[in-house]
Amino acid sequence: MIRNLLFSIFFFVGIIIISIIFLPALLLPRKITLIGGKLMGYWAGFCVRVFLSVKIIIKGRENIITNQKFFIAASHQSMFETFYLQTVFNSPVFILKKELLRIPIFGWYLKKIGSISINRNKISRDNLGFFGDILKAVNSSNRPLIIFPQGTRVLPDERPSFKKGAARIYQELNIACQPIAVNSGYVWPKKGQKNSHKTIIVSILKPINAGMDKENFLQILESKIYNELNLLG
Repeated sequence: MIRNLLFSIFFFVGIIIISIIFLPALLLPRKITLIGGKLMGYWAGFCVRVFLSVKIIIKGRENIITNQKFFIAASHQSMFETFYLQTVFNSPVFILKKELLRIPIFGWYLKKIGSISINRNKISRDNLGFFGDILKAVNSSNRPLIIFPQGTRVLPDERPSFKKGAARIYQELNIACQPIAVNSGYVWPKKGQKNSHKTIIVSILKPINAGMDKENFLQILESKIYNELNLLG
C-alpha cells in the first residue's frame, strides 16, 4: 500500500514537473519536445525500479530493425510501455484516441510530437484521411510508428484477437514490422494496485518483413506476440 502511494505520488508529480519544464518547447522545434517524452520514459522506468523494486529487462535488442523504415506492434497491458518504449526506440509516433488531444497541456504535447489521432467510435471525415496521415508521418521522418494491435490495455492473461487495422497499416505502409511483447500488466495493471518485487520484460521479437498478405501477417503477428507472452508468464 505504501509502495503504491509513493509510486503514484512521485510518478505523477514527476510527469507534471517535466511537462511544466518543457512548456516553452511547444514553441520550439519538435525535436526539443521529443526530449521531454524520453525523459518521461526514463522517469517511468526509474519509478518502477525504485518504488516498486521492479527489475526491467530488455530482451532481443539484436532484433531491432536498423537502416530501414519500420513500424512497431506492441502488446498493451499498462501505461508502462507507452512511456518506456520511447527510451528504447527513436521517439515513436503514436496513434491515439482523438479525445486525448483535448486534455489541457498533455494534449498540446501530443499534437506537438506529431501523434496521429482517430475517432474509434464512428467513421468521420477525419478518419477518412487517417492512413494518409500515417503515410505522411512515416515518409517524412525516421521515427517509427507504434501501434497496439490489441486496441486497448488488457489483463496479462487475456488474449483478444488483434484488430484488423494493424493488418491494414502493414499493407498500406509496405514496410517491416517490429513485434514487441511486454508483460507489464503483472506490475502495473490497468486497474487496481501495482505489484512490487517482480520483473518487467520488454521482448523485442524478430521482424516481420514487408510484402506478406495482410491476413497472414495478422495471424503471424498475433501468434508471435502471444507465444512470447506465454513464455514470459
